[in-house]
Amino acid sequence: MNLLIMGPPGAGKGTQAEVLVKELNITHISTGDMFRAAIKEGTEMGKKAKEYMDAGQLVPDEVVVGMVKERLAKPDCRNGFLLDGFPRTLAQADALSATLAGMSITLDGVINIAVPRAKLMARLTGRRICRSCGASFHVVFNPPQQEGVCDSCGGELYQRDDDNEATVGNRLDVYEAQTQPLIDYYAQKGQLININGDQEIKQVLEDILANLRK
Repeated sequence: MNLLIMGPPGAGKGTQAEVLVKELNITHISTGDMFRAAIKEGTEMGKKAKEYMDAGQLVPDEVVVGMVKERLAKPDCRNGFLLDGFPRTLAQADALSATLAGMSITLDGVINIAVPRAKLMARLTGRRICRSCGASFHVVFNPPQQEGVCDSCGGELYQRDDDNEATVGNRLDVYEAQTQPLIDYYAQKGQLININGDQEIKQVLEDILANLRK
């Protein structure tokens, strides 16, 4: 089964991806891991990507798509794959569709994990970190026994700058602006599978699997 997974920050996409690849016995292709591996292995596209990165430039779409193509051609993708973090734009989606067609690979579904914005804000702004030992807590999902105090060492808990409402709100705005066209694109192709991510982790997984069996 060949799948693509999308979801905003805080939706639990990474957690679901990790479990899904085990359940379906397919290969997880995260673009970050793919970049690192291609550069380390010195593949043709990996070398090209490194040239742009070393020059402090964005890696062009054709190189990224070339790296995806190289990755999909590897033996561990024969049973199927879960593509995570790509495509990010309509141009990339079109290029991916052309690449898959050229490789005679069918995309079986695009999983979109949706969570209401207010819930995402609560999830992403609730993290608290201990200044002393670095332990992580969450004001809703994993609160300390005493507010503002670390259970492990008694250190002070604080909120990181990138966890504040303004920064998180901006991250969500950027994601929504980038991703809505992709959601529409795959919906028009009849490949989109919308999943309610505002549930227990196990229920989200069960919903994904139920939809894939249809």
